[in-house]
Amino acid sequence: MELSTVEKNNSNTKRILLFDLDRAQGSELERVLTSQNLVVHSERSLPLTQCLRLVEEYRADLIFCPAQRAHYKKLLDALGERRPGLPVIVVSPYPEVAEWLDAIEAGASDYCTPPFDAAQIAWILETALKSRSVAA
Repeated sequence: MELSTVEKNNSNTKRILLFDLDRAQGSELERVLTSQNLVVHSERSLPLTQCLRLVEEYRADLIFCPAQRAHYKKLLDALGERRPGLPVIVVSPYPEVAEWLDAIEAGASDYCTPPFDAAQIAWILETALKSRSVAA
């Protein structure tokens, strides 16, 4: 969980956190994100308090998390109090409309499923980060 000085101090590069994604999804998404010159930090199985601390230490610009409602709902609620407007993208292995709607209604910025296409992820990032700057 230790972040390098470069990661902490580079304000020009967008910092993306991946929380609790399964290995295959996390690896694939990380590969796509790093190919777009983004700084990506991935963590698995962190308690909510540690997730929130890492969001602050890392100065995250965007978060990807899994589609387990109990998980992302707690994260969204906590971020709403501490970092309102921080985009959270919910990642699911299945393109389910009901699951997508639940995530959006809970406050997620977007919802995506693998396979992760570079153009799709670039659009999701641009949309989420643009809506964040409009809300700020």
